[in-house]
Amino acid sequence: MEERMAETGYIAVERVEGRSTVTRCFCKYPLKLIVPKKVGPSATDAVWIYSISYGGGIVSGDRVSCGLSVADDCTVALTTQASTKVYKSVDSKCSEQALEARVGRNAFLAVIPDPVTCFSTARYSQKQVFYVYPDSNLVVVDWITSGRHESGERWNFELYKSTNHIFGEGHQPLFIDSILLEERSGTSISKNMQGYQVIAMIIIMGPKLKHVQNQVLDEVKRMMSGHFRTPGPATGRSGSKHDLKKPELVASCSTFGPKMQAGVVVRVAAMTTESVYMFLRHHLASLEPLLGVSPYR
Repeated sequence: MEERMAETGYIAVERVEGRSTVTRCFCKYPLKLIVPKKVGPSATDAVWIYSISYGGGIVSGDRVSCGLSVADDCTVALTTQASTKVYKSVDSKCSEQALEARVGRNAFLAVIPDPVTCFSTARYSQKQVFYVYPDSNLVVVDWITSGRHESGERWNFELYKSTNHIFGEGHQPLFIDSILLEERSGTSISKNMQGYQVIAMIIIMGPKLKHVQNQVLDEVKRMMSGHFRTPGPATGRSGSKHDLKKPELVASCSTFGPKMQAGVVVRVAAMTTESVYMFLRHHLASLEPLLGVSPYR
């Protein structure tokens, strides 16, 4: 995905008569972009965009590239209607998706899709690049499930790569992250996951979202300190490793970026998709006043 793909979609959102408004929308196969007239209360100033693939998923060899411009003081939510299915690879072809988004001053972009689900033997790579100002606001949820559980698939795909870059003014790198899951001879994705069926990453940054950052940092720290508190004499346990039950969901939380533009990144691994949905609903609920609807409801 190093070479730039031809755009299959582009949306521009600008301030028109005091409201966030789509001023340009273009898409072509295999991408479809839907912009409902209104999501949530009419008083809420937010544009919701649904990204959809024809046929309900991404076919082997598909290359989807989307550009998004969010002008100053505008609010946009980019989401999906269901999980992004990546079908089986044919002749080892890799399916690719790319998103390049520019977030204006005092603007807010929430990228809140459902998870990616890769079928057996699938090969998939995605890259998301965001350009922000010091007072831009950004939420990004990036997550994947282990596959089609009803078909007995657990991490049976061949390749999954997801890259997220955030750049500030002057193309200053603020956040550079990449995850690679690849089935190779002698290594097994399923074995390395140790029973966990979903992994997720949540990025939260911007002055409008400081309260969300602080809440997440406090709650994740409190939640995990309870899970990993070492048993001792006070609890009446021996403290052996056999007394520690593997949590259904584990999470870590850390900050990134310069002090005046600091963001928070949360990483999650869970046994079930629903537990991650619950985690997201809880920790992103306070976005409702900005978006009109609480994410993942």
